[in-house]
Amino acid sequence: MSDPHPARNFEKEDKRTFLQKLAEFIHPGPDSTAELIETLAEAEDNNIIGAESRVMLEGVIRMADMTAGDVMVPATRMDLLDIQSAPDVLMHAVIDTAHSRFPVYDGERENIIGILMAKDLLKLQRAPELNIRALLRPAVFVPESKGLNDLLRDFRGNRNHLAIVIDEFGRVAGLITIEDVLEQIVGEIEDEFDIAEDEGDIFALADKTYRVSGDTPLERINEAFTVTMEASDPDDTFDTIGGLIAHEMGHVPKRGERHSLCGLDFLVLHTKGGAVKWFKVSYTPDNALPG
Repeated sequence: MSDPHPARNFEKEDKRTFLQKLAEFIHPGPDSTAELIETLAEAEDNNIIGAESRVMLEGVIRMADMTAGDVMVPATRMDLLDIQSAPDVLMHAVIDTAHSRFPVYDGERENIIGILMAKDLLKLQRAPELNIRALLRPAVFVPESKGLNDLLRDFRGNRNHLAIVIDEFGRVAGLITIEDVLEQIVGEIEDEFDIAEDEGDIFALADKTYRVSGDTPLERINEAFTVTMEASDPDDTFDTIGGLIAHEMGHVPKRGERHSLCGLDFLVLHTKGGAVKWFKVSYTPDNALPG
């Protein structure tokens, strides 16, 4: 009597040709991350994949070994809001920094009680009696050691775009956003400050100040503001306003720092990769334009 349940072959059929098997025997696949990245570079050289695809694939591979602590904005550079501040103070802080989300603390900066969405502040315009605490959203805390792959999965799953990073002692070490994670794959993501060069580099704001790109040529600054921008040392020459301001300050500018030069006040709005992306520029009081 035959077996009603004959043994089945669950092994996947190998459809490779003999030549393919021979090629793989002679040239085995990569055994390490470094070899895999080299293989991607060879694939680009052979026009199998494009340059952008190679960069993104490399980003995915490297991200597997990275943690939140590798990418986070350090606590010393975090822009926080004090829950005890008056609504107009909060509004000015939001406008000056131009973020969409802010950690909010009560008493000490370590005591983060929630996240405030910039757009939620608009509700105070219609209902001034509204308690700001009611606008706060829960803060998400993650350890420095959390892998970026896991963090990206969490961001997508819970629809949070910002997390507070804590160290091994439970203290605030920094913050990380979904943009910070994605940039490890696709490179720098253009945000509300990143405007194409052909669209201009100096923008007038409603409060009679200006948003100025850090890579704006000094000649353009001099023409727009009727000034003569130059280094304090005549032997030093700079092409952009960002380079000049960094030199005059003596260090890489950080978000929120200010510097006055030639009758103009420069507030650092946004930095990227150790360089200033955007300044908020205004005339100093004694050089303010009439009207």
